[in-house]
Amino acid sequence: MNRRSFFQTLAATAAAPVAFPLLNAAVPKMKITRVRVYTPPNPNPLFNQSDHVVTIETDAGITGVGEGGSKDLLEQCAGRLIGRDPHYIEKLWHDMSRAFFYPPGREKIHAIGALDMALWDIKGKVQKLPVHALLNGMAREHCECYNTAGSIPGIKPGMGVKERATLTVEAGYRAFRMDAASTRPGTTYNTRERVNQVYDDCVQAREGVGKNGDWCIDFHQRFDLADAIRGCDLIKDLAPLFVEDPVRDEAFREDLPILRRTVKVPLAAGEEWGYRWDFNKLVENHDIDYVRATLPNVGGITEMMKIAAICETHFVGIVPHFTGPIATAALVNSLGTFSGPLLMEYNFQGRTLPHLPVCLDFKNGKLYPNERPGIGVELDMSQLKQIAEITQPVTARAQTYFRPDGSITNW
Repeated sequence: MNRRSFFQTLAATAAAPVAFPLLNAAVPKMKITRVRVYTPPNPNPLFNQSDHVVTIETDAGITGVGEGGSKDLLEQCAGRLIGRDPHYIEKLWHDMSRAFFYPPGREKIHAIGALDMALWDIKGKVQKLPVHALLNGMAREHCECYNTAGSIPGIKPGMGVKERATLTVEAGYRAFRMDAASTRPGTTYNTRERVNQVYDDCVQAREGVGKNGDWCIDFHQRFDLADAIRGCDLIKDLAPLFVEDPVRDEAFREDLPILRRTVKVPLAAGEEWGYRWDFNKLVENHDIDYVRATLPNVGGITEMMKIAAICETHFVGIVPHFTGPIATAALVNSLGTFSGPLLMEYNFQGRTLPHLPVCLDFKNGKLYPNERPGIGVELDMSQLKQIAEITQPVTARAQTYFRPDGSITNW
């Protein structure tokens, strides 16, 4: 091929239509008219696993669905959305988080995350595309899972660790997960003695999953640094996939770097974290191997994608903690597009979810993406109890400053 024909071919290729689906450029203008908060049947009483259902309604007749938050903080944050265009998700996120003087704590970030989730659901429904398509598409065919408290065929009460591990892997899950030798609630937990039991249990887990199988253990922040080091050292030759939350969350910034330099097991942490400023230095310094941050705890899909970018930059995997089923559907849509290592915690197998006739696509230990618009969930409103309705903007004591270009800054 001569030089002229090469450039003619190159020009023709550049002019050819793109093979990827294009988003609809004609996005209709709309306003948010109402936000409602509901409790589902048998609501989760743990705040950081709140499964309050949140809906954002628009004057275009499109409603977005999210999950999480507490009533009072959802009311304040939702008040910043009334009358606004739901398409400007980034700007709305910053308004909710910065309009009330104090930086948001983890409880408020959780509420912002629930509302942000619903805004992305609206965006997908407007475009008639799943959220993962708006985020450049899935990077994997499915999301591998490990099981927490869900039903596994064949597992019975009182069954040993080895048997449970074998049945979990046979059910299609990527890994068997267990906690650090729990005792009955309200009883004594002697960490020196329990570390020895942890080792015995981990021997059983390795035998149960086999030479090439995967297992992981959650220390549940039960150990001080010395016992965390001892526990990690005892089990290192059993090759855990990771040790989760080996020390107290309050000590993560100080103790996790010490653990990283001291022990030879992969470390995971962060199910109680909020947004990226909670942990970005730990990721940048590679003091952990897996981030446990999740939705809506981090502040929603908007923030989760920034966390994914930080993790990708530093070759750190993501193992998001479970919260509610709607948030799990949002995790498949968002982290399914993450190119790094991903393992989803899952606990809904065997449960009925009467308020969600359409939600998760789960089979043989794996969560699959779908092509339903938005997050891909549908509600049975008859199963929900409304606890809040927000129709008026919240402006009292709220104040927002802008840079000359119109972007939000602190006041």
